[in-house]
Amino acid sequence: MSTPHIACEPGDIAPLVIMPGDPKRAERIARTRLTDAKLVSDVRGIGAWTGHIDGTPVTAMASGMGVPSLSIYATELYRDFGVERICRVGTCGAIPRSVAVRDIIIASAAHTNSSVATINVPGVALSLAPSFDMLRAAVDAARGGERAVHVGPVFTNDFFYGGGPDTIGALSALGTLGVEMEAAGLYACALAAGKEALAVLTASDHLMDGSGDLTAEERETLFSGALEIAIAALLA
Repeated sequence: MSTPHIACEPGDIAPLVIMPGDPKRAERIARTRLTDAKLVSDVRGIGAWTGHIDGTPVTAMASGMGVPSLSIYATELYRDFGVERICRVGTCGAIPRSVAVRDIIIASAAHTNSSVATINVPGVALSLAPSFDMLRAAVDAARGGERAVHVGPVFTNDFFYGGGPDTIGALSALGTLGVEMEAAGLYACALAAGKEALAVLTASDHLMDGSGDLTAEERETLFSGALEIAIAALLA
């Protein structure tokens, strides 16, 4: 079986998928966290590796950047390859002072300016939410960890260079914890397919004070805490 964006044999993709945005991060997860990892698809440089975590088959595959890119892969994974759960593990910009750079955010909801919030029900902006079972498992796994973990809504922005201080301030007043570019698309795809999804994010910079912007190398390597929480959610 193959689609325009994923080319592999039936059964090569596991029912559980860990999905960073960056293809290099997906490869790093496969090589360091999966046992017996095998590259099963590499269309357009978006590699998919399938191996095992504690004996359970898991695939690590990147989504690319933004809702449109993620939606292509998530839709094909759910619809064509029998995937049941996808957990996004990525980065975001922190908003409130209570969230520091390198803290972890478990996205219990995703606000967005993307059309995924309105396209399925014209005139209605849907509330995009994750799987409760995955959310609960992630929160349980995060308790007692070494790194600070926050649970709450994030904002999925369709524009990386968009959203000024007024927008960020208004989002902060509504309890929004971070800004990223994919979670709402993932939640929308899961809801449409009747499947499950969650986003677990590491704050890579702070939008209110500009502090602690992580380097590209740090973004690739300093996500182990979020990764373990994401794995717990997948395996729950």
